[in-house]
Formats: sequence, structure tokens, C-alpha cells
Amino acid sequence: MENYSIQDIANHIYSRINAQKAEIKLAYESSKDGIGFFYIDDLLPLELAYRCYEVFPKKEEMRCLNSIREYKYVSAQMDKHNPLLEKVIYAFQSDKIVSLIGEICGIKKLFADKSLYAGGLSLMANNNFLNPHLDNSHDADRERWRVLNLLYYVTPNWNLENGGHLEVWPNGPKNDPVLIESKFNRLAVMATHDTSWHSVNKVVSEEAARCCISNYYFSSDPLKKTDKFHVTKFRGRPEETLKNILLDADAQVRMLIRKIFKKGIRKNPHVYNDRKDN
Repeated sequence: MENYSIQDIANHIYSRINAQKAEIKLAYESSKDGIGFFYIDDLLPLELAYRCYEVFPKKEEMRCLNSIREYKYVSAQMDKHNPLLEKVIYAFQSDKIVSLIGEICGIKKLFADKSLYAGGLSLMANNNFLNPHLDNSHDADRERWRVLNLLYYVTPNWNLENGGHLEVWPNGPKNDPVLIESKFNRLAVMATHDTSWHSVNKVVSEEAARCCISNYYFSSDPLKKTDKFHVTKFRGRPEETLKNILLDADAQVRMLIRKIFKKGIRKNPHVYNDRKDN
């Protein structure tokens, strides 16, 4: 499997998406008044998708994020992991795939992110979660708007009872979410803007972890005219009143810091440093 090139993998992705272009374009169009999204199953050949899971790093090899906002494991430093995972990551950044997804979502001037700012690999094991939140509106340099989130799931036999599924909240985090299962070999794509609240419900499986390969796409323009710069904002789930108060205060403090220090007081460590050419 490691003999696959980035172009080989990109060709598979392109063919699969293009084959269902009409259906997924309709799915995005019908949902974009809230949070535009679509998903596509059986994205890569089975043997390749299984191999992605087999070589996925263990949580001990990743950075743990553990707070009232979230509890998960992440990594963007791809040269520390099996080369196949880096190839899959950058296959999603192929010009023809970026162009195709831009066409499907009606977004011009769409750009991939070689630095993997907030992208890369994520692993969620038992009791891990990600509270409802809005993604940071921009890239690391505040030059482009974050507009699409691409999530490719690679854990075999991951079912509804395991938890760890994507939730989008088109009517806000005080109302009911739409659940998108984190099924094996599924690509989920969702819009990010000033009302695109989303989360991952708690993992309850003790036998496996939900593994995900993710990319963000950016644009010169925001998706919505109402979009303004904001840091990542977290909320409590509808039943978490106290947590919601704390997270609202947390977001206000971090936003104040960014008004004073445009790029923050420290460099975000979740980027791919010293990336080698592929």
C-alpha cells in the first residue's frame, strides 16, 4: 500500500466524488441555508482504507487535548507517522479535487492548506468528545477564510452505538443536531462560517478508537456576508448550563487577546513544520 503515490490516491478520490457529483451537490445545496454538508461512502479502495487504519498512530504518539472544551488526540507532524497517511492527507489537496469540491459547493477561489493548520490526524478513544463549537474563522496568518472542513474516517466497523460521530447544529447549539455517522471509509464535508456549530458526541467504545484524517480548505472570501473574524468558540451541550457559561467566558477572553495580539500570544503548535516535498 505504501507504494501508492499521492496522485494515485487523488485519482481514486476524484473518480469517486465525480461519480456522485450530482447527488452530493444536491445534498450540499439543500443544507447550505443552515450548515452546508455532504458525505460520500466507499471513498477509497477497501485495502487502502484498511491500511490507513492499520498504520494510524496510537494515542500515545499524538498530542492530547483535554479540557472542558474537548478531549481528543491530534497530530499534524506527518513525518513522524507512516508515509501513507501523509500521502492521503495531501491527495485531498490535489488541484483537481479542490476544484471539484469548490464546484460542488459553489465556492470560487478555494485553497488547500499545506501547513495543515488545525488539520491532520485525530483520534478519539473511550470518553473522548468535542463540544459544540465554531471553528476559528481564518488561517494562521489571518489572510484567508476557513470555509470547508473535510473529514475522512478510517476505523473499520465503527457503528452508531460507539459514539464519536459528527454532529452539525443548523439551528444553533440550543436545539437538536443532525448526526452524521463516522462510518469507515466515509468522507464528510461541511461548511464553516459564523453559524456552523458542530461537535463530536462522546465515544463510548472501549475496544477501538475513532480515527480521522482531516483537511481544511480556505478562501479569499467568507462564505457568508455576516462572517467576521473570530477565535474558535465552544459551547456546552443543551443540558450543560454551567459549562456553557464557562465556555462563553473563555471565548470572550481569547477573543479579547486576539484583538490585542492579531496572531495570538503564541504560535499555534498544530501545524506541519518542515514539510518535505512529496
